[in-house]
Amino acid sequence: MFAIIGAIIVLACVFGAYSVHGNLAILWQPLELVIIGGAAFGAFVISSPIKVIKAVIKGVLSIFSAKSTSKADHLETLGVLNAIFTKMRKEGLIAIEGDIENPESSPIFQKYPSTLKNHHALNFIADNLKVIISANVTPFELENIMEIETDAHHHEALIPSHSVTAIGDALPALGIVAAVLGVIITMGKISEPPEVLGHSIGAALVGTFLGILMSYGFVSPLGTLMQHNADDGLVSFQVIKIALVSFVGGAAPQIAVEYARRVIPSDAKPSFSELEEAMRS
Repeated sequence: MFAIIGAIIVLACVFGAYSVHGNLAILWQPLELVIIGGAAFGAFVISSPIKVIKAVIKGVLSIFSAKSTSKADHLETLGVLNAIFTKMRKEGLIAIEGDIENPESSPIFQKYPSTLKNHHALNFIADNLKVIISANVTPFELENIMEIETDAHHHEALIPSHSVTAIGDALPALGIVAAVLGVIITMGKISEPPEVLGHSIGAALVGTFLGILMSYGFVSPLGTLMQHNADDGLVSFQVIKIALVSFVGGAAPQIAVEYARRVIPSDAKPSFSELEEAMRS
């Protein structure tokens, strides 16, 4: 939603201010849009394997529906971790085997629908709990394992944003390409009156304008937004990692969950009282 609002602000300010003294009609150069947009897309296809192309398309489409991880989402993550830790303490490690083998059918996970929908976080919890119950892993070893997986997941999540940002960086140069082609066409009209040449040169310069506007007004900010979304998705992994390492290190379930709460960003961090109330309920 905010991406659309931002795009409207950019268009309104740029074209609104220009229209006070300028002629909007001369800015309508669809062939230059084809040159710039087509060349950018072609360069993207050349530089990207098919899995990256799919990831970028998915990432661009997701920005219109994606939302930041909320306080309620973090409370659910902390809640399911507390429930699992408590069961492990009371009934033993093997007691959670059925829960982590099939989380969708687990009574514990079914109480936390937000966690069930977050498949990456769900698999992260289940896989590392399997390591805990199947091997005598130390907190240091477990942290290393989870750090490796977290880094790999974050690297993969950042690929679409890096690709979009690279396209944005190329657009000003592609705008110059369109402008140069326009100048070449203008040179063929050198014998025309000054008003014809002026109109042709102005149309050629629109290519540079469009390349810069598309880069810094739309595509590069889109890449930055996708990076923020990827960073936001990393928080859940950090919360889970801290909780699991603390619990394996000997912390009580409530203490392990409290350690995890501390790494949540302030805008979405539940208070100590809110967490305590959630654990009671």
